Amino acid sequence: MDYRGLLDSVHGASALAEPGRAPLPPELELQALWFAGAFGRDFVDGAGKAVRIVQFGEWNRSAGPDFLHTSVEIAGELGQGAIELDQRASDWEGHGHGADPAFGSTVLHVVFQSGGTESFTRTHEHREVPRVTITAAQLEEALMRPQRETAIARPGRCVHPLAAMSPVAVSALILEAATHRARLKAARFLRTADVHGPDAALYHAVAETLGYRANTLPMRLLAQRMPLSAVREAGVDAEALLFGAAGFLAPDLHEKAPADTREHLRTLWDTWWKARGRWESSHKLPWKAAGQRPANHPHRRVAALAALAKNWSKFRKLAFSQPLDVKGLGDFLAKLADPFWTHRHTLSSTNSARPVALFGGDKLTELLANHLFPLALHEGQAFADYLKVPAGARNEKVKRCAIRLFGSEEAAAPWLKKAAHHQALLQIYADFCLEDSSDCADCPFPEQLMQWRPKADG
Repeated sequence: MDYRGLLDSVHGASALAEPGRAPLPPELELQALWFAGAFGRDFVDGAGKAVRIVQFGEWNRSAGPDFLHTSVEIAGELGQGAIELDQRASDWEGHGHGADPAFGSTVLHVVFQSGGTESFTRTHEHREVPRVTITAAQLEEALMRPQRETAIARPGRCVHPLAAMSPVAVSALILEAATHRARLKAARFLRTADVHGPDAALYHAVAETLGYRANTLPMRLLAQRMPLSAVREAGVDAEALLFGAAGFLAPDLHEKAPADTREHLRTLWDTWWKARGRWESSHKLPWKAAGQRPANHPHRRVAALAALAKNWSKFRKLAFSQPLDVKGLGDFLAKLADPFWTHRHTLSSTNSARPVALFGGDKLTELLANHLFPLALHEGQAFADYLKVPAGARNEKVKRCAIRLFGSEEAAAPWLKKAAHHQALLQIYADFCLEDSSDCADCPFPEQLMQWRPKADG
């Protein structure tokens, strides 16, 4: 039995006991997934016609449909216009889109729930708009999110079967779980690359890594709304474009800041003021600054993204190297610096006594584990190279995994040393612990573990 078979056997046994899925994510997150190509580009509309998204267009920065300047092929006929996303099919009329001339150019309506009273998507001129429904299975695959957020940090019933397994068998389970997770993450990266190109996919991946965890979504949205092509074209003005699009600049910001930052902030505003007509959005990004360590403040994350954009050619060469040049990439990111940000945590903060790295070691580990090694493994790099990457700091979820599966962090110690180990434990925890609604009592995973036999054992 391989890991895929283990998944199928467990979820097949518990499917009838599964409760309903979690509520839909906020519309902004659904829009970000759509624009990233998380659902692919080929669909079937309500009339059974083939739909292909040729061009995903641009984010709308004001009122009206969500995405403008798109190209959509329906039953072989190419149309150009806007795409609107709604959580439910009835939202088109419920939000007044049908009577709003701003939605007259809509060529496709994308929804995530079609139930309830039958409805039709029509413009103010009574033109019917084709509708595509994203299924629950497609959404779950794109979100990579289990039905529960956490399982209680206590030993589960799988502690005993795991303890009875040979180290070779446990090692095989860990390897297969890590490989499975890497395949899922590589597929996600490649879907974005198919829609926007490999450089944009890398740019989005870096932004997401920098936002982890509290600001993953706003960083992803920032990268989508302020594309890499525009940032690179801006050159030395990249920082102004990113901070402006993030909503962090204001005409009086320099007046409230320490004296030694005023000139820099005034320059940022003057540059953004000239460009904001093209890039400013009325839809604010959902930043979270409360509870963040100073070094994790969103201002620093945006600054790191700007610094990478200014050095993109060298960065992308290292990130896409085959085999992946982990040492070269680590050295490059460790030296990434900016005169303004070396000693500051926010745009208007005072100087810090000690220099602060723009892209620390833990962020490198996350970038490697979540994006670059999954892609490298897909391209044929040996898994043994992945196992050379040491684990980063144990976050709370990894600690929960260790306790739930092995009984304690001490017992799990052999499987906490490498980044791939952490990824494997997180995948097992997500696939089984977080998909079980009985809090371990009725989960079939422990019984299935007793049948696990690695190939090395015959």
